[in-house]
Amino acid sequence: MKPAAAKVRSAGLLVWRRGETGPELLLAHPGGPYWRGKDTAAWSIPKGLIEPGEDPLAAAHREFAEETGLAVPEAARPLTPCRQPGGKLVLAWLAEADLDLTGFKSGLFEMEWPPRSGRTAEFPEVDQVGYFVLTEARTRIHRGQRPILEEAARLIETA
Repeated sequence: MKPAAAKVRSAGLLVWRRGETGPELLLAHPGGPYWRGKDTAAWSIPKGLIEPGEDPLAAAHREFAEETGLAVPEAARPLTPCRQPGGKLVLAWLAEADLDLTGFKSGLFEMEWPPRSGRTAEFPEVDQVGYFVLTEARTRIHRGQRPILEEAARLIETA
């Protein structure tokens, strides 16, 4: 049985770096056929479900590594938990790191595709990652995660 969305928690890291024109935030585009061709309000912080009994920050680090294959920044500042429209609670941490995105390699997930075909196919959890200036990040991030982005922007201003 699938848990109720209101009880589902995920954890992730919002990584940022100091760019030439200001702060840049690392976002991930979800993989799989449903997200193909979607860009506006489709990107996310690298995140995933917290396993039962797992420390949320440890889950955020694990999920970042699984979804990006990139080095996981250690220092992270907690952000205010954010409930998405579907009920999922997202716990996020802000971390500064200028990561080399050429090392990007996402883990895979399996799903029935095409729908009702009885066949399964593998897809990357994330099909691309990128650093975006704040104005661009605001248009790309999933609307349910905008409060995370806005809080991060306020904190970065004082960094």
